[in-house]
Amino acid sequence: MAFTLKNLSSLVTVAIQHKASDIHIRTNETPCLRISGDLVPVQTKTFNSTDLHDIVKILTADQPGGPRADLVKEELDGAITIPDLCRIRYNIFSYFGQIGIVLRIINTRIPNLAELDMPKTLGKIALQKRGMILVTGATGSGKSTTLSAMIDHINENRASHIITIEDPIEYMYEQKKSRISQREVGRDTEDFNSGLRAALRQDPDVISIGEMRDQVTANTALKAAETGHVVFSTLHTTNTVTTIGRLISMYPAHEQPEVRKRLAENLHAIIGQRMLAGKNGKVVIAQEIMVTSAGIRDCISGKDDLNRIPSIISQGQGKSTNGGQTFDQHIMFLYQKGFIDKEVALDAVSSQADFIQKLIVE
Repeated sequence: MAFTLKNLSSLVTVAIQHKASDIHIRTNETPCLRISGDLVPVQTKTFNSTDLHDIVKILTADQPGGPRADLVKEELDGAITIPDLCRIRYNIFSYFGQIGIVLRIINTRIPNLAELDMPKTLGKIALQKRGMILVTGATGSGKSTTLSAMIDHINENRASHIITIEDPIEYMYEQKKSRISQREVGRDTEDFNSGLRAALRQDPDVISIGEMRDQVTANTALKAAETGHVVFSTLHTTNTVTTIGRLISMYPAHEQPEVRKRLAENLHAIIGQRMLAGKNGKVVIAQEIMVTSAGIRDCISGKDDLNRIPSIISQGQGKSTNGGQTFDQHIMFLYQKGFIDKEVALDAVSSQADFIQKLIVE
């Protein structure tokens, strides 16, 4: 019997009921759900090769060129909407001649910043009218959700033209105060850089790039920020210092002094995210928030050491002119508010000794 969209909807429904973030489907195995960071098998039948081919057809039905039924020999990304349920982002890949599929569950409705328990400073950052704003973190740390919430915050508060360049499109925005043009790589534009260059001719106020992948994209994004636009993007980096270092290292050595200067002038904020195990099986997001100040500009430009940035951020916590916070400061907050256990906090902070000392002092 063929595997149908109804069967897929049932599997996704089970995942949603168990608050899973992802579904792993592999040939001749039972599916697994990613729940609170762990893979948990679903008590159902083993999916055979025919089932996997049927699922590939369902997922790729709306792809340019029509549905794919062959055994894919390369990774294939995309997203589809399951009516009255959710959107799912998929990656289809092959391993030892067999098919593997990972589905990421995306809520149909975009959560707002308050619902995500995000600091109020993120709303202020989102409404910045020029400069580059980056959301960073490991895969699965919630970057896309945070970025989408910030874009929708603009949508609710400003009459702007927002252009997104995504691979694939995940959240679908409603037109509110802004006009939003969502463009998908491979469908609406050839690649991120082509879409970004075209966006500069489409009278944008806000440009959102799904991911900053290479020097060419980074350079065009910098140019957009320099010409008075606000540019959002994501990077797979662990903190502010590594993010800035990654951007600089995209360029050859002889260009790096100039790139440092450009970044110092145009990088407005970096929001870094980590997932922590919260109490009662919940997942908690810890954030590092850097809002560029004069001292941070000196570090980026090379006048001071990049590694001083966390110290500068920590000194600005709670100040209306900054509003930044380090990971350690936010982890302390999450522990004191009872969202995470002491063991989780100690494992996550950069210095256990400093963390324990602050507990004693306070």
